Amino acid sequence: MPDATTGTLLRLAAFTTDPSGGNPAGVWIGATFPPDAEMQRVAADVGYSETAFLVPDGSGRPGRHRVRYFSPLAEVPFCGHATIASGVALAERGLADADGRLTLETNGGPVPVSVAEDDDGRVRATLTSVATWVREPEPWLLEGAMRLLGWETDELDPSLPPAVAFAGARHLILAARNLDRLARLEYPFEGLKGLMLRAELTTIQLVWRETPDRFRARDPFPVGGVVEDPATGAAAAALGGYLRERGEIEAPATIEIIQGVEMGRPGRLTVSIVPGEAGVRVSGNAVPI
Repeated sequence: MPDATTGTLLRLAAFTTDPSGGNPAGVWIGATFPPDAEMQRVAADVGYSETAFLVPDGSGRPGRHRVRYFSPLAEVPFCGHATIASGVALAERGLADADGRLTLETNGGPVPVSVAEDDDGRVRATLTSVATWVREPEPWLLEGAMRLLGWETDELDPSLPPAVAFAGARHLILAARNLDRLARLEYPFEGLKGLMLRAELTTIQLVWRETPDRFRARDPFPVGGVVEDPATGAAAAALGGYLRERGEIEAPATIEIIQGVEMGRPGRLTVSIVPGEAGVRVSGNAVPI
């Protein structure tokens, strides 16, 4: 285990088995957290959409860690892809319990993570989000987002109405009627950032339903200092909660989300709904960069 002053900084790509795909994340493992300003500096220097900082939670129990997430601009409450990367990194260093389980105490509550080898012998992590909720967006938020993104009402999928969904962080979900709308992404960075900060959104989850159990996604992330996030585990969990809330899927169910294609960093996120669980499971690989 690294000492309290230095820690170990790793770089991994999550939701992929190709270092050039998926979503890059920083993972810092140490004995105690550095000062907040230092964590913010490290996250900015790394330059990825998020860096996770992990320390033992103080319980002395195997596999239990406290985690905080920083984008290049600010601390965020939860980050799915950095959680997947953290799960793989901890497991590969023998820091899960004997059954391959981890508990990461986030700012929003505990997030269980399980790790296991896939059929190709690679470590794969599965997180279970905190309990999800779904709300109708306030008119000013929906109108502002549509205007800034350049979307028209008739370009929305009427079967999947806009919503704000939560699975550890808030996301505005907008579903496109066709893939062509999803393929075009352009917006005023500061304008959308300001709207999202007012609504306390982490990303905007833009999706297109290819089949009942397969989606394409893009996630503008100006509040984190980047135009677009390549693979967003927190938004994937929120989408799973949204689909469950609407009755589009019923437990047990699994859907697949393909994200990052337009950025040249394709990733694959597996979302599972399990009977009796208030959260949503999100699974993926992670590999060193």
